[in-house]
Amino acid sequence: MVIEQPNLSIIEKQIFIAKKIKNKLLNKTNNNVKKLEIRDNMSVIIKRSIDIISGICGCILLVPITIFVAISNVIYKDNGPIFFTQKRIGQNGKVFNMYKFRTMVVGAEDILKKHLDEQTDIGKEYLEHKKIKNDPRITKVGKFLRATSLDEFPQFLNVMKGQMSLVGPRPYLPGEKEDMGEYYDFIIKMKPGVTGPWQVAGRNNLEFDDRLKLDKEYFDRRGNRRDINIILKTFKKVIKREGAI
Repeated sequence: MVIEQPNLSIIEKQIFIAKKIKNKLLNKTNNNVKKLEIRDNMSVIIKRSIDIISGICGCILLVPITIFVAISNVIYKDNGPIFFTQKRIGQNGKVFNMYKFRTMVVGAEDILKKHLDEQTDIGKEYLEHKKIKNDPRITKVGKFLRATSLDEFPQFLNVMKGQMSLVGPRPYLPGEKEDMGEYYDFIIKMKPGVTGPWQVAGRNNLEFDDRLKLDKEYFDRRGNRRDINIILKTFKKVIKREGAI
């Protein structure tokens, strides 16, 4: 028995073909979305795994470095605390306490505030560049710690707590939020990093706006391969002491 095909008009045929093409495109789009989701999830897992491994290694190395800093402070008769905590802007704009070795004299923030209030040359330099090139507040031990980037090691505690990542944008101060402008919304979508694009591009030789642009560019091109590349470049920069204060 032969079943006759319905006598479709030209318009009906076109509608039928269009629906068929639409369904194929939707299926293809859905498959691509699923692949992207799987890739993004894998990327997050890999990044966090790198953070945990580096965090454990960093915390182990932190013990002998802390002993070295404590002895050095005694030698130079610095009776201040070994560690220094400072409020920083984290992921989604959440403020957290970032750990560092203290590299400045006790009361350094009050000294800076005085310079800002009195509009001294140091205060004006900080307002313009968000840093002080020859900062008189840095201790003798602090100069060595900054030059070797050892002052950053306590941040591995923040990495273990999930507040920071090994690689990410610069951890900005809450007082810098207004100066971040349109970049703020992009930067807070990521965890700040112990190292990042600013570290391998010149570290403290960069101006504030340049750092913001680098962090935005990192947001646009972020990925595990990029992170590994930044980690390798950071090692080279630290060994050569390029861009350090």
